[in-house]
Amino acid sequence: MNQRRVVITGLGCVSPLGLTVDANWQNILAGKSGISRVTNFSVDDISSKISGYVKGFDPANYLPKKDIKKIDPFIHYAVAASEEAMKDSSLDLEQVDPYRMGVAIGSGIGGLLTIQNNADTLFSKGAKRLSPFFIPGSIINMASGYVSIQYHAKGPNFSVVTACTSAAHSIGFAARSIIHNDADIMIAGGAEMASCEMGLGGFAALRALSTRNDSPEEASRPWDKDRDGFVLGEGAGVLILEEYEHAKARGAEIYAELTGFGLSGDATHMTMNDQSGKAPSVCMDNALKSAELNPEQIDYINAHATSTPVGDPAEVKAIKLSFNDHAYKLAVSSTKSMTGHLLGAAGAIEAIYSVLALRDQVAPPTINLHTPGEGCDLDFVPNQARQMSLQHVLSNSFGFGGANGSLIFSQFS
Repeated sequence: MNQRRVVITGLGCVSPLGLTVDANWQNILAGKSGISRVTNFSVDDISSKISGYVKGFDPANYLPKKDIKKIDPFIHYAVAASEEAMKDSSLDLEQVDPYRMGVAIGSGIGGLLTIQNNADTLFSKGAKRLSPFFIPGSIINMASGYVSIQYHAKGPNFSVVTACTSAAHSIGFAARSIIHNDADIMIAGGAEMASCEMGLGGFAALRALSTRNDSPEEASRPWDKDRDGFVLGEGAGVLILEEYEHAKARGAEIYAELTGFGLSGDATHMTMNDQSGKAPSVCMDNALKSAELNPEQIDYINAHATSTPVGDPAEVKAIKLSFNDHAYKLAVSSTKSMTGHLLGAAGAIEAIYSVLALRDQVAPPTINLHTPGEGCDLDFVPNQARQMSLQHVLSNSFGFGGANGSLIFSQFS
């Protein structure tokens, strides 16, 4: 029996670079930064005063007014990205078996703003004044739950929570749900909104964030010798994954095929990735095995590279372990240089950028890369997008707790 194939038939995106896939992609190719000074809350006592927050977003464009305050903004973003992806897919829900359509939208932290606001209420007014929607409006799987209700998707319904790898794992396991015949369609991705006092302050206390506060657009600079930490971002990315024969039967337009998915665990440190590069390398190796590809067949890597002093060179080591001499022939870039780090949404948004790179035969740039740091000596597509032939691309996500995930997308044929 031949393995069921998984193709991408719809895309949806909300990020610091725009509220639609097209807006995001135009800004990515233009090398535009979405990072700016935080203005919607006080950052006087927070060392990092910048973030990649979503601008111009109105949840009323996507949600009934009565529901907006019931659910956290990370769910608002998930709903918006899902709506765009579903429209893009041209699925006719009247022709879809609801038990064959599922949802898998992950998040690294979930409803942090809702938690923060209810904590304020608890300590100022007491437990009796807590919102009855506090718990259901903030738990991570409610993004999948709410979207499933919107589209009457009664198939697999889950959320993977693996920090910054949550979206990549959600997409990978959603694909496996199709491969193992648990579903024909999966609405898959990730969402995050941690750009609040608690989120920005928490990561600043960890000393993980850039403090290049006077030049926000230049703060996220993967592999550059002057990088000083990541920039916190927010948003959501959603892909419609579909079994190929199902998509073919309805005449769907296909962006690409999801051919590979790999996982591994560092088992070394709570927040620092494997500095030897071995565990992330095994993750990429597993994705290659899953796709039945040789390392030399990968043309481009959308790297995890977050702009941290220790994380960026460790990923370079991993790429060299997996690809040997071919590592120097690959195009490798970090779109986080423009979006910041969207935590549990990063893997989905970067998967979308990888799919669009295949469609348009172009490698996105790494902006703010002027002088590569020590150990950072690959082709990072500095500062300008590059037209090139792409057949297979790989997208990396590595998270706190040592959670690694790699996805491979291929030209559909």
